[in-house]
Amino acid sequence: MGTASIDGGEDLRTRPAAAGPATGRRRAPRAVLPAAGITLVAAAGALIAVGCFLGLYVRPTSDDWCAGWKSRDLGVLGITSDFYATQNGRITNAFLSGVLYGDYGGHAAVPAGIKILPAVIAVTFTAGLVLLGRAFVRLLGARPRLLLLVACALVVQALLYFGGTRSYQVLLWAPATISHTIPSVIGVWALLLGLWTVRHPRPAVRTVGFAATFLIGFALGTLSEPFAFVSGLLAAAAGLLALPRLGLARNWRPSTWCALWCAGLVCGLAVLITSPGARWRRAQEPPGESLLSADGFRGTFEGWLHMWDTVTGQWAYLGAAAVGVLLGLSLGMGVGVGPGVGGTTARGPGAGPGQDTGPPGPRRSVPRPLLITVLLLPVPVVLLGSFAVVLGLRSGYGPNGWTYARTWTSYLVLMELALCGYGVLLGAWGSRYAAARGRRACAPVLGAAATAGCLALVSVAALVPNVQALTTATVTRAVAWDAQNARIRAEAARGATDVGYRRLPIGNLAEPFYTSSYARDWVAACVSKWYGITRIHRR
Repeated sequence: MGTASIDGGEDLRTRPAAAGPATGRRRAPRAVLPAAGITLVAAAGALIAVGCFLGLYVRPTSDDWCAGWKSRDLGVLGITSDFYATQNGRITNAFLSGVLYGDYGGHAAVPAGIKILPAVIAVTFTAGLVLLGRAFVRLLGARPRLLLLVACALVVQALLYFGGTRSYQVLLWAPATISHTIPSVIGVWALLLGLWTVRHPRPAVRTVGFAATFLIGFALGTLSEPFAFVSGLLAAAAGLLALPRLGLARNWRPSTWCALWCAGLVCGLAVLITSPGARWRRAQEPPGESLLSADGFRGTFEGWLHMWDTVTGQWAYLGAAAVGVLLGLSLGMGVGVGPGVGGTTARGPGAGPGQDTGPPGPRRSVPRPLLITVLLLPVPVVLLGSFAVVLGLRSGYGPNGWTYARTWTSYLVLMELALCGYGVLLGAWGSRYAAARGRRACAPVLGAAATAGCLALVSVAALVPNVQALTTATVTRAVAWDAQNARIRAEAARGATDVGYRRLPIGNLAEPFYTSSYARDWVAACVSKWYGITRIHRR
């Protein structure tokens, strides 16, 4: 592997500075990129901060009622056993629900866990994405720039939380975030663990890392089937491409990690599918056409097309590629946009500790086929993974299962990260162009930086109406819920066993009286259990 500059020519920082207007023109892109980074961090960070703050106004609805009373009355282990035996077999899902909804003797009206969960997700996801971006930038042989890494992480998250049709469910509603948002956060950190494991020189440490990989995969297999499908497909493809005989990896460690990840997912899914709860749930479904039949496959394909029609209709997702372009442009300009993460320079493969093979500019440190493969792999994985998600939704929820948009997070995260990665590659190409053309490239690079920055900012700004609507709906419902909660508790304290309940719908979620048959109204039954009464009636 060579250690030549990524542009194949002279590094910008080895050239003497030219005097006069030309110097100002070359400095212009370096001034635009930090300004764009700061603006995007502030804009996207503000939206995410609002989402985290709204967590304080989250109040129980739909599945919250059931998870709340079971966590209170059965405890963490009790609700885990209940999910395995009578619900759906998602034991990790149940365990996390028990932890989040636990009262812990505080007798709070609303469990504190579901209030702070959005902030915990945002902080851990941001940190994980920054570290993952750092690893990706170093794969390109460049020095990571913290400010634009943070901008990428925040823009990607803002688009994920507020760019879809189910913002409340993706960020604020705990049952959905446990099943479909948290798995992506865990997946990012598991990937970071994998990168650390396969590079560690000590066999004992690698063994511990591999064992942890299997256990994390098993836990995710019993947490979220959609994420298991998508991540398993990605890991299987990456593991095959990383076989040493293909020349993309020098040893078996990457393939071993991928194999253990897939093995953990398969074992977890096997426990989930064969659980008494999952068998009971399948028995409740009315008989229908086989998904493998011509009609079943056609229906799944049509649902898949409808889903992608919805996703591609949200142009704001292009903001992920735009902010990636900004990061890529910064890699070859020595832009002063904050310290390099880790404080080290890119080294060639023969450099020892503390030794550099040349100027600390962008350097290619991996074979070109590996880089191309890594960049192209998400495309088929996203397409096939999204189809698998629709297939599972149709199996569990019928022909309209594809409309459960909260499950789309399992592949939307990979899609947005891929768009951001492609943007970084395009920006890195712009850096090579600027290095090769010298002063003549200043105007095009400046235009590219300004265009990418504006597109990213407009994409974030397009989310503001969604955030405003989410804020109004969440706060208004919280005020009404608190008043109704105080009234119901007061009536229950006076000995009432049948109290009135006014529906307070939010986020396209089920509330009591969603069906005309009270005997089939599981939400009303869980509300009654929550308040310790016999039943509720419409108010």
